[in-house]
Amino acid sequence: MRKIRSRAAIVLALATALTTAACGLGGTTSSQQPSAAAFAPELKPGQDVSIVFESYNFGQAGAWTDTFNELIGKFGQAHPNIHVKAQKPQGNSPNPATDTIPSIQAQIAAGNPPDVAQLGFSDLDFTVHSLGAKPLDDLFGKDAVQGNFAGAKHPYAPTARTLADWDGKTYGVPFVFSTPVLYYNATLFSQAGLDPAKPPTTWAEVQQDAQAIKNVAHADGVYLDCLTKEAKDWCYQSLVRSDGGRVISTDRKSLTFDAPANVEVVKMAQNMVNTGSTPKLTQKQGYEEFARGGMGMLLETSAIQATFEKGAKDKWDLRAAPMPSFDGKPTVPTNSGASLFVLANDPAKQRAGWELIKFLTNEQAYTTISSKIGYLPLRTGLLNDPSGLQAWAAKNPLIQPNVAQLDRMEPWVSFPGNSYLQIRDGMMAAVEKSVYQGADPQATLSAAQKDASALMPGGNK
Repeated sequence: MRKIRSRAAIVLALATALTTAACGLGGTTSSQQPSAAAFAPELKPGQDVSIVFESYNFGQAGAWTDTFNELIGKFGQAHPNIHVKAQKPQGNSPNPATDTIPSIQAQIAAGNPPDVAQLGFSDLDFTVHSLGAKPLDDLFGKDAVQGNFAGAKHPYAPTARTLADWDGKTYGVPFVFSTPVLYYNATLFSQAGLDPAKPPTTWAEVQQDAQAIKNVAHADGVYLDCLTKEAKDWCYQSLVRSDGGRVISTDRKSLTFDAPANVEVVKMAQNMVNTGSTPKLTQKQGYEEFARGGMGMLLETSAIQATFEKGAKDKWDLRAAPMPSFDGKPTVPTNSGASLFVLANDPAKQRAGWELIKFLTNEQAYTTISSKIGYLPLRTGLLNDPSGLQAWAAKNPLIQPNVAQLDRMEPWVSFPGNSYLQIRDGMMAAVEKSVYQGADPQATLSAAQKDASALMPGGNK
């Protein structure tokens, strides 16, 4: 934690424009637009430009790295004058996404940040105000940015287009994400005497089915990859929102870790552990056990879908369902994943970076990304396009829960200020301590909220 704070201090010293005031997501579009002459100029014919693209996808083995290496190769063929060095974040965390912010902070301090970066939605406030992400509207024009969202044939889903907007400007292009999906082992359901055609729709039903799987099929029941510090808080926010709560007030000035709905969510998960419905596992152990066929259900991102499919092939029946609800309340899916941002200061590198972003978010790229990894295609029309993902979607019904949840999705909310990682991690450490170590949820969440409130901009109590 000291390492993160020291790096943040260096970044603050180097930053030229740091805003610590809390800002709302979205907002009113500014009418003040730069003139076309102020935009990053188009590259001249044959003008060679080299850029660095940092993405945590390159730190994940198998389908992730292979798929993105393929896309970078195709980009090079389409743009032979733009040379892309793709790299993973600096660090050795089990989850490479955890290394993204410290990695870029270190490179900024050294004077050589990447030109384009894939950064998580929970980092949005910090990315805009402290890492120097450039407003794409100012660099390339709002018409060009919106034209990319519109696409050649299939536009972005409306709920996805503004996820990396801030104060009416687009800073990043949403790239890959998922909503929480309940994957389940239909083979274990049958062995436990459950109907695999009727997966649970509420958390009470999840616990009942998990107990049956444990007692009758002699396998672990369910794991929610939402409840540890390592998992971050995207899925936890979805659970809390689905129970009517929030982790931060709508004006982004006050933390609400210990609100009744939040406490209720943690108590529900803690009870699953106490009754044996949920095993005490780390994030990686949880999805690896499910992939082996040793667990009945897993609430997870579709980013790991390819791993599950590989593990289940010819061994057990993998299926998927929407996220269960709290009795009588509609679910509110939040999104995992990341956007693509331009960090370069050089106009030529900015333009080259924009060409890379457009390429990685076009119809052909999403056809590759979705079919080979399982991420939700943000250009959802591809799912009905015979030349796109129609055939793949017909053979892969696991994508349907994600698609069904997209219309009612709400953003994964980032915490404000330069200590946002400590705020987020403190909250999730309290959740993990309560769920897996038996701490009192109310007292533990209240203590975490008190500590985190001192780290908010202005030190609000």
